Amino acid sequence: MSQATKRTDTIETILERAWSDRVDDEARSEIARAAERDCYAGASREEVYEAVIGALTARIDREPEYKTVAARVFRERYFEERVGEIEDGDREKAYRKSFVASIERGVEADLLDERMAEYDLSSLAEALEIGRDDRLDYMVMETLSQRYFLRDGDEPIELPQTFWMRVAMGIALREAPDEREEYAREFYELLSTLRFVHSTPTLFHAGTTHPQLSSCYLTTVPDDLEGIFDAYKEHAKLSKWSGGLGNDWTPLRASGARISSTGVESTGTVPFLKIANDVTGAINRSGKRRGAACAYLEAWHMDFPAFLDLRRNTGDERRRTHDMNTAAWVPDLFMKRVQNDEKWTLFSPEEVPDLHGSYGAEFEERYEEYERQAENGALDQYERCEAAELWRTTLTRLFETGHPWITFKDPCNVRSPQDHAGVVNSSNLCTEITLNTSEEETAVCNLGSVNLSRHASEDGLDREQLEDTVHTAMRMLDNVVDLNFYPTEKAERSNMRHRPVGLGIMGFHDALLEQGIPMNSEKAVAFADRTQEFVSYHAIFSSSKLAAERGAYDSYEGSKWDRDLLPQDTVSLLEEERGREIPIDVEERLDWGRVREHVDTHGMRNSNTIAVAPTATISTIAGTTPSIEPVYSNLYVKSNMSGDFTVINDHLVADLRERGLWTGEIRDRIKYHDGSIQEIDAIPDELKELYRGAFEIDPRHQLRLSAERATWIDQSQSHNVFFPSTDGSLLAGVYETAWKLGLKTTYYLRTLGASQVEKTTLDMREYDDTQFRDSDDEDGGNEESSLPSVEDPTCEACQ
Repeated sequence: MSQATKRTDTIETILERAWSDRVDDEARSEIARAAERDCYAGASREEVYEAVIGALTARIDREPEYKTVAARVFRERYFEERVGEIEDGDREKAYRKSFVASIERGVEADLLDERMAEYDLSSLAEALEIGRDDRLDYMVMETLSQRYFLRDGDEPIELPQTFWMRVAMGIALREAPDEREEYAREFYELLSTLRFVHSTPTLFHAGTTHPQLSSCYLTTVPDDLEGIFDAYKEHAKLSKWSGGLGNDWTPLRASGARISSTGVESTGTVPFLKIANDVTGAINRSGKRRGAACAYLEAWHMDFPAFLDLRRNTGDERRRTHDMNTAAWVPDLFMKRVQNDEKWTLFSPEEVPDLHGSYGAEFEERYEEYERQAENGALDQYERCEAAELWRTTLTRLFETGHPWITFKDPCNVRSPQDHAGVVNSSNLCTEITLNTSEEETAVCNLGSVNLSRHASEDGLDREQLEDTVHTAMRMLDNVVDLNFYPTEKAERSNMRHRPVGLGIMGFHDALLEQGIPMNSEKAVAFADRTQEFVSYHAIFSSSKLAAERGAYDSYEGSKWDRDLLPQDTVSLLEEERGREIPIDVEERLDWGRVREHVDTHGMRNSNTIAVAPTATISTIAGTTPSIEPVYSNLYVKSNMSGDFTVINDHLVADLRERGLWTGEIRDRIKYHDGSIQEIDAIPDELKELYRGAFEIDPRHQLRLSAERATWIDQSQSHNVFFPSTDGSLLAGVYETAWKLGLKTTYYLRTLGASQVEKTTLDMREYDDTQFRDSDDEDGGNEESSLPSVEDPTCEACQ
C-alpha cells in the first residue's frame, strides 16, 4: 500500500494542498462546507475527492481560479492512482520515474514502437518540466485523462508531461538516430509550453505501433457498383484509425438515369449516401470518438434538391442521413446566375462527364454547351429551375438543419498550388482542406496549430518566438508524413507523392484580447492580415528549407510553387476568372523576395502548407480560444465527449476585477444575459466593445477577417458563421458576401434560439450589405438559472 493511500485525506487537507493564493481563505471554507454537504460518513477516498472537485467546478462562474484549484485536486488524485508509493515523499522523483516506467511498459505491452525504448529515458525524464502541469486546468485534465493518455487496457499510464514527451519522442522517430533525442527535447518544448499542438490523431497515436497520425482523408466515389462498395470499405478503414472523411459523391449518376449493363434506372445518390451514413455511425474511431464524415455534391447534380433534404427531421427516413454531414460544392457560375436572377440547369453526371473535373472559364463554356445540347434533345435527363429559388432552398435547409455547408469550387481550384496534378473535387470533414482527389488517390492532410495567444502580450506578437515555433512545427508536420501508418494504399500513394501539411492557428481572439483589440474593429482586420502573412511566410520558407535538406516533394515540378506563384499571387487569378475584383488587401509587408528565391532554388518539401482547422478540442487543451473564432460567450457551458464544463472569460473577469466591478450583482446579470455584457450599464463601453461574443459581431465582419487571412493561405479555413437573426434575406447576404470576398469554404452555421435572438444587441439591418469595396458597387439571475451551451463540432479529427 502506498504512502499516499495510508494518508488520511480530509476535505480540508485536500483543499489546503491545492488552494491558490489568488482566492481568500473564507472562500475555501465555503467550498469545504459545500463538499461536506455532498459527502457522507464513511465516504471513500474517491468520493471525497469527487465532492471537492464538484464543489469547485460548480462555482467557476463566480471565481475562474477554481478551475486551477480543481485541476490540482484532480492531478493529485490521478498522480497517486498512477504512481502509487512515493519514496521519501519526493513527488518530482516519482514523476520522472513514472515516465521511464510508462515508456517501458508501453513497449513491453506492444503499445509503443520498440524504438521508443532506445532513447536515453533517464535523460529525457530529467528534461520534463513538471511545473508546466499547472498550465492545464480542470477541463483539460478531464479531457486528457479520459481520451488522450496512452492506456494499457482500461488503465491510463501517462502523466501530463509524460504525454507531451511521448508525443515529441514519437514525432522525432523520423530523425536520424543520433539526433532523435535532441529533436525530442525541441519538440517537447513546443508542445509542453502549448505554443503548438498537433491534431488529435497525432496526439493519440504518436510513438505507437500503429501511428495513424493524419487528420483528414478526402475520397472520390466512382460511378460503378464495385467502386461504390470499395469506397465503403475504405471509408470504414480510414474511420477506424481516427480519420475524418470528406467524400466526393458527384460522379454518381442521378436518380432515373439509365444503367447500360442492366437496362434499369439508377436509384441515384441518396440510397448510397444512406449506406455511407450507417457506415459512419458504426465506426468508433480508435475507440475514442464517433465516426465522422461529410458528403459533397456539386450544385448542378440532378440529385442536388434531394441532397438538400438529407438532414431534415421530417420525410422518409430511408432518405435521411442524420449521422453524416453534407456540403454543397458550388461553382461560380451558379452564384452569378443567382445574382442575375437567371435559370439553372441540373444534369446527370454520366451525360456531362467533364463538368466535375473543370472549373472557371472552362467549366462555364462546357456547362453552357451542355445546356444547348439539352435544349436540342441530345441529353436524356436534365431539369431547369430558377437559380435564386434553388439558392433560397439551400439556405433554408442550412438554417433549419445546419446543412449543407456552403463551399465554393472555383476558388478552391483556381488558387490551388497543385492545379497541374488534378482537380480539387471537395473539401474535407471540416472544410479547411482543399487537395486533389481521384479514383487512384485519396488525399491526406496532416494538421497542427500554432497557439497565437502564447505568442501575444499587450505589446503585440513576439515575432522572434513565433518564427521559431513555425519553423519547428513545420518540421514536426513533415515528419508525420513519413511516420504515418496509412490505412489504405491510395492514401499512402497520395501522401508520399504530394506531402501536404496544414499548419493552422488557434487562439486568434485570445491574442486580440491580450492586446486589448476588439474583434469587431479594423485593427482586428489588420492583425488578421499581418499575422497570417507572418505565419505563412515562415511556413513556406521552412518547407523550402526542408526541401533543401530532404528533397522537394515528388509532384513539385509544374506546380504553382514551381511557376513562382505563391498564395497571394493567386488572388488576381481568381479575379481574372470571375471578371470582378476580390475586395481584399494583397499588399506584401515582408521580404517575400527571399522566399521566392529560395523556392526557385530548392523547391518545396510540401505541396500545401497552411490550413486553419476548427481546433475545438486541442484549443481546450492549449487553454485558448478555438481557431479563428470569436469567444462564443463570456459565460457558457461547453459540452464534449468528456462532459459538460463551465467556461468563463478570464480576461473579462480580470478587467472587471481591476475596476472593482466583479460583484455578485454583476455576475448574476451576466448569467441572466447568457454571458453578454452589452445591456449592463455599470460596465464601461470600452469593455462592452472588447468583450462582444460571437453573436454580437457582425458575421460579415468575421468573413472579412477570414478573407484577409485567405490571401496568404494555400488551403482553406474552417469558418463558422454565427448568425444572430431569423431573417432569410440577411442570411443570403452573409453567404453571398463570403463568395464575393473569394472565400473557398464555410463551415457550421451557428444560430440562436428565439429567446436569445430577442435579447441580442446586434441588429444586422444596421449594417450595409457591403462593408467592403465591391466592384459592383429567462428567469432571474439566481444560482439555478441556466447558461447557454455549445457543443464541440463532430469533427475532432481536425482538432
